[in-house]
Amino acid sequence: MAKTRARFIARNDLPGLVKQQVTAGSKGDLGCELISVSSAPLRTHLNKGEALERMQSQRFDDMGLQEQSTLPIKNSTCCLENVHDFDALIRKAGVCTVLYMTWARRNAPQTQDALSTVCIHKNKATGAIVVLAGLAWQRCLQEYPDILLHDKDPSYSNLVGSDLAACPFYAALFPGHPCSPLYTRHYHRPARPRDLRRPHCHTGDNARLQIRTTLI
Repeated sequence: MAKTRARFIARNDLPGLVKQQVTAGSKGDLGCELISVSSAPLRTHLNKGEALERMQSQRFDDMGLQEQSTLPIKNSTCCLENVHDFDALIRKAGVCTVLYMTWARRNAPQTQDALSTVCIHKNKATGAIVVLAGLAWQRCLQEYPDILLHDKDPSYSNLVGSDLAACPFYAALFPGHPCSPLYTRHYHRPARPRDLRRPHCHTGDNARLQIRTTLI
């Protein structure tokens, strides 16, 4: 049985929705964990050390990072430094970094370009995989302006928005998926080191791919 364990650092509740897509796509099982500190930047997680302890005590294939939603706009330099420092620890643990691009607040859609630009810069600086949730939201709202993706709080998503955000997560983790070109064509995705590449799940009738995911 092939086993793959991934760790993601995020601030909204996506694991269950991504897991449903993985199951529906016959990709196996997705195990999820969540480490969350309300409205905290990645630097807080670095300083607390819990993420590093879990990386050292358990095996993961991927770790996803979600920065505090407004930090890329307010202080892009600090944001890039946080990702750079986290990525160094992630690589040292033999894990792949996954960057989660978030969406603009409902009352500030013009900030999406800045959020996207900073995330692409992180990708170029680290070679990390990028989950283009922000661009998926932007395109959806442009094509369907009457759709509601935000919750009552203008920062957070409702169920529809979260389900949409799960699509690029799935596409980033499984690049062979039919929707992958839509969600991954905007950034450079370098080839994974051979020892970090996820094994193919279609190795036999009973083969199952298990992914262990931690969301922080």
